[in-house]
Amino acid sequence: MPRPIVATIHTAAVQHNLARARQAAQDAKVWAVVKANAYGHGIERVFDALRAADGFALLDLAEAQRVRELGWRGPILLLEGVFEPRDLELCSRLGLWHAVHCDEQIDWLAAHKTQVPHRVFLKMNSGMNRLGFTSERFRSAWARLNALPQVDEIGFITHFSDADGPRGIGHQLQIFLKTTEDLPGERTISNSAATLLRGNDADVRCDWVRAGIVLYGSSPDFPQHGIDQWEIQPTMTLTARVIATQHLQPGDTVGYGSLFTADAPMTIGVVSCGYADGYPRHCGTGTPVLVNGVRTRLVGRVSMDMLAVDLTPVAGAGMGAEVTLWGKASSGALLPIDEVAQAAGTIGYELMCAVAPRVTVVAN
Repeated sequence: MPRPIVATIHTAAVQHNLARARQAAQDAKVWAVVKANAYGHGIERVFDALRAADGFALLDLAEAQRVRELGWRGPILLLEGVFEPRDLELCSRLGLWHAVHCDEQIDWLAAHKTQVPHRVFLKMNSGMNRLGFTSERFRSAWARLNALPQVDEIGFITHFSDADGPRGIGHQLQIFLKTTEDLPGERTISNSAATLLRGNDADVRCDWVRAGIVLYGSSPDFPQHGIDQWEIQPTMTLTARVIATQHLQPGDTVGYGSLFTADAPMTIGVVSCGYADGYPRHCGTGTPVLVNGVRTRLVGRVSMDMLAVDLTPVAGAGMGAEVTLWGKASSGALLPIDEVAQAAGTIGYELMCAVAPRVTVVAN
């Protein structure tokens, strides 16, 4: 039989979460962000669940082509734009919308030969300091684009650095609103956090929101809010099995580095999951885990192919017991991915994207 570790994608939960994002967005249109292979879920697996979106947003031309091949005829937005001039040929052929964030991309458009003008979103660097034109240079970039016959409609896009934190979005929002005040075109500035927290503000939700992590069952501002408070559902479950048990006496240690020492007699389960499967090595003793739907803890150091869990709270658990590393146990018990990510000092996004190719993935 295959090694007992499976990632299950819950497509009904993806569909529910899209509806939740649309509810928060009110009258705005919704981009379903499917970059990084739909945050590790698989574009093909979640496509049907996301058909109710108004458009798809992603990074790679290859992923855009996959969405078109699945039958999508609506808008597709390249969030980082094109990476070299010849990419514009594929944009023309596939009808892709694309961000423009630098002078070079404008130069490439000016030299591009196309019969159908492109729909673009001019990106503003409103304080994130990754991509985009500063407010001082934004309008001159718009004027260059607006003069090109290769360009049809020009929209506007920016990205918030602190939508999920105490600083908030106010400083960036004011820069964006002031700079684009009298320019025509659709606007998209809200990520998942801004949509959930400030979607009731028309200046924040604008014409489009970009629903990313909210679609995939992780809270964008955990631990301030959990998925239960945002009424979103987990979309990925990582499940393994107990493949051995060990009975420890006081003073016995577990795993590499002997980081855990038993202080009383106890039984541990050895589980068919390790960091080569994408489970974070930084998770230490105390990281939550479900065994047969009962919450318990990881003990010792995660190794490449195995980890150990405390079976003390789980009556009758032994060889073959179901271990839910995150997501939804067969009993219905939930372990939000955000709790595991917090124990690893990271965020749920990384765990989703890091599930290794050797893990079997199924959709239900």
